Amino acid sequence: MADFTMPSLGADMDAGTLVEWLVREGDTVHRGDPMAVVDTDKSAIEVESFDDGVVERFLVEPGARVAVGTTLASLAPLDDAPTKVPAARSPGAATTPAAGPPARHGHHRRPHTPRAAPPPLRHHAAELGVDLTTLAGSGPDGTVTRADVDRAARASAPSPLPLQRRAEPGAATRPRPRRASPYARRLAAELGVDLASVTEVGGDGAVHAAQVLGAASTAVAPVPPPPPAATSPARVEPPPKPRGTGASRTTIAALMSRAKREIPHYYVATTVDLGPLTEWLRRSNRERGVSERILPAAALLKATALTARDHPELNGFWVDRAFVPGDDVHLGVAVHVRGGALVAPAIHRTADLTLPEVMAALRDLVARARSGRLRRAELADPTLTVTDLGDQGVEEVIGVIYPPQVALLGIGRVVERPWAMDGLIGVRPTVRLTLSGDHRATDGAAGARFLNTLEERLQHPEAL
Repeated sequence: MADFTMPSLGADMDAGTLVEWLVREGDTVHRGDPMAVVDTDKSAIEVESFDDGVVERFLVEPGARVAVGTTLASLAPLDDAPTKVPAARSPGAATTPAAGPPARHGHHRRPHTPRAAPPPLRHHAAELGVDLTTLAGSGPDGTVTRADVDRAARASAPSPLPLQRRAEPGAATRPRPRRASPYARRLAAELGVDLASVTEVGGDGAVHAAQVLGAASTAVAPVPPPPPAATSPARVEPPPKPRGTGASRTTIAALMSRAKREIPHYYVATTVDLGPLTEWLRRSNRERGVSERILPAAALLKATALTARDHPELNGFWVDRAFVPGDDVHLGVAVHVRGGALVAPAIHRTADLTLPEVMAALRDLVARARSGRLRRAELADPTLTVTDLGDQGVEEVIGVIYPPQVALLGIGRVVERPWAMDGLIGVRPTVRLTLSGDHRATDGAAGARFLNTLEERLQHPEAL
């Protein structure tokens, strides 16, 4: 039997909140399948299973905050599934008729959930109120796809007939759960907003934080009764808490304090001519559609990943008083999310991706980070972090290393400056690059070599 435990999703995490389960008791899961959504005070993360097995029993209910390492659910081995998996018990599920014999010969106890459907698809179907057993799959070998679920949801939209004409006599009316992001659910609970009362939804048909905040602002508060006459002094309410002093800000403060206390930082910087890169991107983007064009940020990430592969002493971790190199280049990208929080999820094996793939991965990562749908591995695996604040208008970024990593690259905005080239002065697009290094693992000479290699790569963008 295997245990599914609360993982450590960063050096600063000692506990997390279980937001929701993406599977049910009796479901078959495989290594890498998302099982739950966990809130780390910074973002909601999808946590994957480390083992193959059958979900035998949930040990922690959604909403509970538990320490890292706490067992959240138990998994039975696949070989023992027919004898160990309990019969399905879901709220409102139809009971088996008394005259019908129980299932025998090791049949799966959850016939209403096809095995071919992975947990994310089952979760999507549950959100839309679609019974997967009623669908004829259009995928290979009759596999049910996401498109099949969406079609079934559209086809089962409420008809104009009154509900009482369609319901069986005596049947209870049970509203279908409202689709909402994990953060929207949490915010609604904090503000006392009923998700069913939210009339507006996002572009994907789900309720997001913006809609919850809008509903909260328009809600009419009940009129309090007049205070009783009393001779005691009036109670003085404390001033409102300043913005950005929540749990996420406290977590970041503790981690950065630790980083500056434990890591002896050194800094090296250089200004790079981006003329060759911007000109090459201008030419190559003419052949791409608007949605497929590559931004300089993606090219800088790819060049940084290739440089990190050439200088492995800056790509890894300081653990137990020794440097441990990374197994590959998993480039962390700093992203600002809700409430002023900051996360740095990884683009895995960045150096092996093509430029279009890096651009697509960057768009996807930023979108999911801001919607609270990151995955566990994306926060646990970064080997080197890049923080690009050029879009904020700053010219130079001198960052703090994210422990246990040993380096961080700061990128400023692109600025046109006078530049000497071939003995002539001209105006060129330039960028300021600053490397923060851990003096326990490397020194300024190693950092200088890293920046020199990176600058050389940016002068030959066709090789990226």
